[in-house]
Amino acid sequence: MVSIFLDNLLPVLICAGFGYVLQRRASLDIRSIGQVVFFIFSPCLIFNSLLKSEVSEPALVRMTGFTWAVIAVMIIVAGFVGWVLRLDRQRWATLIVSSTFVNGGNFGLAIVAFAFGDEALSYAVAFFIASTLAVYTVGVFVAGLGRADIGAAARELLRIPVFYAVVAAEALRLGGVTLPLAIDRAVTLMADAGIPVMLIVLGMQIAASRLSRLSGSQRWAVGASVSLQLVVAPLVAWSLASVFGLDGAARQAGILEASMPAAVVTTVIAMQYDLDLDLATAGVLLSTLLSPFTLTPLIAWLGG
Repeated sequence: MVSIFLDNLLPVLICAGFGYVLQRRASLDIRSIGQVVFFIFSPCLIFNSLLKSEVSEPALVRMTGFTWAVIAVMIIVAGFVGWVLRLDRQRWATLIVSSTFVNGGNFGLAIVAFAFGDEALSYAVAFFIASTLAVYTVGVFVAGLGRADIGAAARELLRIPVFYAVVAAEALRLGGVTLPLAIDRAVTLMADAGIPVMLIVLGMQIAASRLSRLSGSQRWAVGASVSLQLVVAPLVAWSLASVFGLDGAARQAGILEASMPAAVVTTVIAMQYDLDLDLATAGVLLSTLLSPFTLTPLIAWLGG
């Protein structure tokens, strides 16, 4: 267990630690950096990953179906929990977003690669692409419901850069088009910067979070969010893996990716759409800090 933690989880936490130290010493504007991630690094990362993915189409379809099924179940469960807790619309939307969408990119991809190697990583990339598409469509739609009606929330989807990045990447893949070298290198540079910058933002968000400021209802919501993310989601993923015919490396990658802590991008979305930022940040903070206690035995079980 100790070696699994040291080899697979600690390197990622160390990277986030740099962001934590930076924010504690410099108190930078996290919102501005988050917007850079939202409008530049995330679209480039998704575009580059999708365009250059080596996962076969049938495997990509199965993993995409699995990912979206897990997300759908978690949205239903989180929405019900928010209703039971009698959260207002803003916090209800925040709970769903922070409980449903995992840190499958900067956190998950590195851990899957360290734990199970390149074959599992290729499936993890497919999960990451599908979940990122979901967070920037369904996630943004739910976030919009925290402040607006259904029509306005739906229109927000057309303003999301990642939506166009996915469309462009698929169009180029289907058309067999090769990017000019200069553009390809520029996009690759920004894509490669995406994961480390997101890890830095994660550390900065942890440094800026103040759990003591949370109200009673917020603390209940945070507890529910972390429990859903680290306990319920792995059970849902385990149940659905066989339904979608995942085995071997695909099963390892799918279940492990679905069990990651809350995505850093949920705090970016919370900032962008005026959700309960303290609740979203606390969910990311606690789920990230507690995740080694759930991910370490999960990696041991999946590798057994």
